[in-house]
Amino acid sequence: MLAYIDAQAGVSGDMLLGALVDAGWPIDALRTTVERLHLPHDSWQVWAEAVQRGALRATLVHVETREEHHHRHLPDIHAIIEAANLPDAVKTAALGVFTRLAEAEARVHGIAVEAVHFHEVGALDAIIDIVGVVAGLHALGISQVYASPLPMAHGWADTAHGRLPLPAPATLELLAAVNAPTRPAPGEGELVTPTGAALLAHLARFEQPPMRLQRVGYGAGHKTFPWPNVVRLWLGTAETGGPLRLLETNIDDMPAELFGTLPERLLRAGALDIWLTPVQMKKGRPGIVVQVLARATDEATLATLLLRETTTLGVRVHDVRRYAAARDFQTVETPYGTVRVKRKLLDGRVVGVMPEFEECRRLAETHNVPVRDVYESAFAAAQRLVERGG
Repeated sequence: MLAYIDAQAGVSGDMLLGALVDAGWPIDALRTTVERLHLPHDSWQVWAEAVQRGALRATLVHVETREEHHHRHLPDIHAIIEAANLPDAVKTAALGVFTRLAEAEARVHGIAVEAVHFHEVGALDAIIDIVGVVAGLHALGISQVYASPLPMAHGWADTAHGRLPLPAPATLELLAAVNAPTRPAPGEGELVTPTGAALLAHLARFEQPPMRLQRVGYGAGHKTFPWPNVVRLWLGTAETGGPLRLLETNIDDMPAELFGTLPERLLRAGALDIWLTPVQMKKGRPGIVVQVLARATDEATLATLLLRETTTLGVRVHDVRRYAAARDFQTVETPYGTVRVKRKLLDGRVVGVMPEFEECRRLAETHNVPVRDVYESAFAAAQRLVERGG
């Protein structure tokens, strides 16, 4: 099962909880998840209600806590989650989200990760939000999460660190670490919270997948805006079939620098894969063959992009077929932080794992170590995960 988080109006932890409940995860299951955190019974309440946000019906999840200004460090939160009676996959993912938050706060304030003193995001309601969202996705059988570009609004917010500009500095750091796509917001206000940003940065790929849609959940935010303050959770199955096209063109008269941005633009426009091959063309001139694998539905868009972004005068198109292995993502812990690894599956069995290189590069920059060290550490952890049957 795939999940696509349509966050045109923004995203927060409680909005995602609302969308999960609206999509079919029972509110009682959320309460059971919280109970398994072994928090004091009189310190929290969770309930849901149907609300209207503009013309849209949505589910609003209330998370009330009786804790006042309890600040925690990352080890405190780790201890709570590790002691919980929850599936290992849920605990690992939730710890990964909080680790990302700590890394973002450390960059914002110029301190070590171990010295980060959580304020708002270390409170009980944020712990419930993060663990609840991860547990809900796990319970619904979500193997991969995707997300839309996020709206970035301006304004100011009052926090434990004082008055801060919006988007919140931690939110920006979290999204920058994964190169998340953003767009201008329709107005002022905090539309993407640090908790929401951390969940998507750790769990989601920022692209819209081909999928067979099965149901949609609407999660409401507490704030009122001139637009419907909801996040939409699309649930469906992977669409791996369908016709494919191979687009290709030969180029021998374009400055080499312009090839650098071409793959990124093609991928953003929907390309499945891109490769460049050096060739010798007529009159002995060196050239490049640009080849793009794409869905048939994206053929015209990508052909137009090639004609616009390069010096070519024509693009050839071929029908192609391919066999594709199933894949999903898991997270592993390394001495440098949490890294997502892609698992390759055949007939439901894991036959290969590969760390996400961009995450390894980000951690290498944070810790000032070679990328190879982080990559090899993540690969070894991924191999251990396979050996344990994960």
